[in-house]
Amino acid sequence: MSDQTYDEGRARNLEALLRALANRIQELDAEGRLLPHAGELMKLIGDIRSELFHYEVRATYDTPEIAESRRI
Repeated sequence: MSDQTYDEGRARNLEALLRALANRIQELDAEGRLLPHAGELMKLIGDIRSELFHYEVRATYDTPEIAESRRI
């Protein structure tokens, strides 16, 4: 079941990844080096995109108990 749910620790990690990306973009922008580091940013975005997908799928997963309670 743990593969089908998204726990608080993993959610906090995703938030940290998003903040790190935002900080890195701000750093590179301040230094005028956004485009020369496009490859680095694409890798970070790809990693975060994958984790966001897992969050979206698993955060909305209904456990069997919840699914049963929703039945009409």
